[in-house]
Amino acid sequence: MQFPFFKPSLPRPSEILPGRTEPLESPGVHVVSGHSLAGPYPEGFEILDVAMGCFWGAEKGFWQIPGVWVTAVGYQGGETPNPSYRETCTGNTGHAEAVRVVFDPAVVAYERLLKVFWESHDPTQGFRQGNDIGTQYRSAIFAHGEAQLEAALASRDLYAVELAKAGHGPITTEIRDAPAFYFAEDYHQGYLAKNPRGYCPDHGTGVACPIGLGVPASDPVAGGATTA
Repeated sequence: MQFPFFKPSLPRPSEILPGRTEPLESPGVHVVSGHSLAGPYPEGFEILDVAMGCFWGAEKGFWQIPGVWVTAVGYQGGETPNPSYRETCTGNTGHAEAVRVVFDPAVVAYERLLKVFWESHDPTQGFRQGNDIGTQYRSAIFAHGEAQLEAALASRDLYAVELAKAGHGPITTEIRDAPAFYFAEDYHQGYLAKNPRGYCPDHGTGVACPIGLGVPASDPVAGGATTA
C-alpha cells in the first residue's frame, strides 16, 4: 500500500546500510543473449547505465534493440557496496534500480539509446514512477566519459522543451559520471524472459524525443523506431 503523505528522500550518511565487501552472487550469462553479464565485453563496445523505475521492464526494452550485446540489472548511484534487493528497497542504500546496456556503437548510436530511455518512462516524477514510490525508482543517466555526459545533458535539454509543450513539469533526471554498478541477484536478470507475465508497467509520457540528438537523420539505427 502506498501512502499519499509519504515523501521519499535520499538517506543521510548515518542511515546508509553497510553492505558487504563481496557480491552476494557471481554474475552469470544473460538468459536471452547468452553473453556474460559482467564481461569481458568485445573491444570497442560501450556501456550505457540508466535508471528509469522498476528495472525488469526497463531491461527488456533495451535487450531487443539491434546492436545491444548484453543487458544487466543492478544497483547504482548510492553508497552501500554490494547491496541486496531487499536492502535497496529500504531506501537506505541510496541506490537506484539501474540497467546496464553494453552495445556496439558501430551498429547503434548512444543517442539512439538515450531516445529509448527518455520515451520509456516519465522523467519528471522525482523519486517515483507511477505507483512505484521510493528513491530506488528515480530517473538517472550515469555517463561513461565526457562524450556520453555531454550527449546526455544535450538530450535532456531537447526533451525538456517537448515535455513542456505537452504540459509536463521539469525533468528531474539525475545525470552524472557513472559510479560503481552492483549486479542484482540472478532471479532479477532477464526477469521478463523468465517470467513473461511479470510486472512490467509502462510509464512513458507518449511524448516523442526529438529524432537526431546530434546524430545524422539519415542514420536509420539512430533515428528509427524501437525494434520489438
